[in-house]
Amino acid sequence: MTTKSIGRLALLVVVLLGLGACGGRNGSATQSTRSATTMTLYTCVSDSTIQPVITAFEKSDPGSTVDLFRAPTGQLNARVAADTRSGGLRADVIWGCDPLTMQAFVEQRLVGGWIPAGADAIPAQYRTGNYVGAQLLYMVAVHRTTVPAPRSWSDLAGPGYAKVAVPDPTVAASALGALGWFAANPDYGMDFYRKLKSAGAVQVSTPDDVTTGVAQGIYDAGMTTSNSAYAAKKDGSPVDVVWPEPGAVAIYGPVALATHSAHAQVAKDFITFVTGDAGQRVIGASGTYPTRPGVPGPTIPTGAPIVHPDWTRIGTTKAAIELGYKQVFGG
Repeated sequence: MTTKSIGRLALLVVVLLGLGACGGRNGSATQSTRSATTMTLYTCVSDSTIQPVITAFEKSDPGSTVDLFRAPTGQLNARVAADTRSGGLRADVIWGCDPLTMQAFVEQRLVGGWIPAGADAIPAQYRTGNYVGAQLLYMVAVHRTTVPAPRSWSDLAGPGYAKVAVPDPTVAASALGALGWFAANPDYGMDFYRKLKSAGAVQVSTPDDVTTGVAQGIYDAGMTTSNSAYAAKKDGSPVDVVWPEPGAVAIYGPVALATHSAHAQVAKDFITFVTGDAGQRVIGASGTYPTRPGVPGPTIPTGAPIVHPDWTRIGTTKAAIELGYKQVFGG
């Protein structure tokens, strides 16, 4: 072999080795980038809200992506429980629909320990040192336009309604929050649910099921979320919406960082976005009530009464409240 041939062969070996090395580096970089910029989100927030939020976040933070698991609160709890039984929580962020559920996750040391630096822009009643409220639900009354409007919650247990629907608190976080408020209020307590049951009230699954049943004439009235009720009214259903005395029950949905997140920086970026001005505006534009003051959102009727549950107090009696409810409606 000539000296020239040997030189060409050596050059070919160097090139091939270089390509192999580059291939190895590119593969490693791709895997590293994927693990560093993709996070998993568990939530019960409606699809009409969560999808615009994810789209806006990914646009604001190029290269970051969100893997989504979305389900009603009952199914969300089941997913979290299954994770913990099989190696640990797989979510990087949990965005819940009520603070009672989120506090239970904190007590299990699944989430918490961090909130964004700008969280103080959100009212103190919607945050703790472990999670921050990102959106609000209001439990209101919906009724057929052919029956009288209930002026107070207690009217739903009166003679004016042949059949009333209530959502299941083991399925819907809004129903759980409302249950907590009624149970803790001395003017209502668990007797309120007993009176509803005695008057013929029926338990359904979710607030949307309540709204649909009232819209179809299956029920005269029911307890549902304002978003659901106003959507049905806007679509032309023969229903109307009431914010009953002493008030619609405000239930905030907290977002929290998983304590053992594998992608903590992207998760923190997501929470910061969701609770910041830009994310809150996306939430408001989607038809959900934001928690940040001054951010546009769905209309609240002028003078509408609103009550805010004492979540700490409710949390200490949650098990007893749920048991009391089951004794009335079963399940």
